[in-house]
Amino acid sequence: MEAFASRDFQRFQLARVVAVLGYAAQSVAVAWQVYSITHRAIDLGYTGLVQFIPGLLFLLPAGHAADRFDRRQIILICYGLQVVCTTALLLIACKGLHSVYPIYLVLFFIGTARTFSGPANAALIPHLVPEAHFVNAVTWGATVFQSATIVGPALGGVLFTLPLVHFFPETSLQGPGVVYIFTLATLAWALVLIASMKARSGRMEHRDLSLKVVLAGFQYMGRSPLLLGAATLDLFAVLLGGAVALTPIFANDILHTGPRGLGMLRSAPAAGAVLMSLLMARFPFRRHAGVRLFICVAVFGVATVIFGNSRNLSLSLAALFVAGAADSISVVIRGSLLQLATPPEMRGRVSAVNSLFIGASNELGEFESGLTAQWWGAVRATVYGGLGAIAIAGMWSVFFPSLRRADELTAEALRPPPKASAPGL
Repeated sequence: MEAFASRDFQRFQLARVVAVLGYAAQSVAVAWQVYSITHRAIDLGYTGLVQFIPGLLFLLPAGHAADRFDRRQIILICYGLQVVCTTALLLIACKGLHSVYPIYLVLFFIGTARTFSGPANAALIPHLVPEAHFVNAVTWGATVFQSATIVGPALGGVLFTLPLVHFFPETSLQGPGVVYIFTLATLAWALVLIASMKARSGRMEHRDLSLKVVLAGFQYMGRSPLLLGAATLDLFAVLLGGAVALTPIFANDILHTGPRGLGMLRSAPAAGAVLMSLLMARFPFRRHAGVRLFICVAVFGVATVIFGNSRNLSLSLAALFVAGAADSISVVIRGSLLQLATPPEMRGRVSAVNSLFIGASNELGEFESGLTAQWWGAVRATVYGGLGAIAIAGMWSVFFPSLRRADELTAEALRPPPKASAPGL
C-alpha cells in the first residue's frame, strides 16, 4: 500500500470511491427507469450512445484542457456539472414523466462531464505518488473503483425498492428518486475531498493553442504500436463482449429477479475485479504483462459466452464475477502502459484519446448491445459478443507483437529510447 502514504492520493481515491458509488447506483435507476417506460432493448442502447457522443465532440478540447489547466480544477468543475445533471434526473423522477427523451438529454451532459474529467483524472495520478509507486497506485485505483462498482449497483437496487412512502407519507419520493438523492450526497462529498487536495498539476503544455498541439495525442498514440494495440484491444473486446447494458433484460425477462437481481448482476463483475485487484496489490506480477493481457481478454470472452447461455442466477453471477476478475488485470496493465509509456507533458492528450476508446467500448458498446439484442435477442447478442472478444484477443496478439512482448511495467522498459543526435550537431 505504498501509494497510500500520499495524503492527496488518499483523498483522491476516496473521492473517486464516493463519486463512482453514486454514479453506479444512479446507472441502475436510469436503466430500470428507461426499460420500464419503453420495454425496448434498443432504448437501453441509446443510454450508452448519448453518453458516448460527447466523447466524439469534445475529445480534443478535453485532452488539451488536461494539459493546459490545473487538472484538479477541471475535476471539480466536472463533478459540479454532474450535480446539476443528477438534480435534473431527480426532478424528472418526481414529476413522473413517461418520456425517455429528457433522460437522454441529461445523460448527454453527464457524458460531457465524464469526457473532461477522464483525462484529468488519469493524468493527475502521476503527480500524487512517486514513479516507483505508480503501478501500485494504478492497482489500488482499480481496486477502489471496482469496490464502488460492486456496492453501487447493489445499493441502487436496494434503494430503488425502498418504500419510503410507508415511513414518510408526506413524501412522493420512491424508486429512482431515492437513488438520485443518494447520488447527490456522494457527489457533494467528492467535491469536498477534491477541493481539500494540495496537489497542483499546473500547466504542462506551454505551447500556444494550435491544431498540431491539440492533435498531438492522436499522433503520439499512432506512432506507438504498444499504446495503439492496448487501446484498440480494449475497444473491440469490450465493444463486442460487454453484456452489462443488457442486464435489465436478463434480470426481468430471463432470470426473473427484478431490480434487486439487476443490482446483483451489475455488482458481480466488480466483485471479481476487486478480489483480483487485491490479489495483484498483495502479489504484484513483475513480468510478461503483454501475454497476461491477451489471456485475460480471452477469459473475459469465455465468461461472457457462459453468462449469455445461463438460465440460473448463481451461474450468471459466477460468470460475470470471472469476467470482472479478468478485466481487472487488463485495466491495471493498460492503465500502467498508458501513463508509463507517455511523457508527462503529453499525458492529458493521450489520456483523452484513450478515454475515447474507453467510451467507445463502454457507452458505444451499450448501444451496440442494445441494437444487436433488438435484432437477435439478448441471449444470442451476448453469446456472439463473447465469441467476438475471444477472436479479437487472438488477432491482436498477431497484429501487435510489441504489445504481446511487453514485459516489465516501468517507464524505462516501455518508452522508446531518445533518438541520438547526428554527429557534429
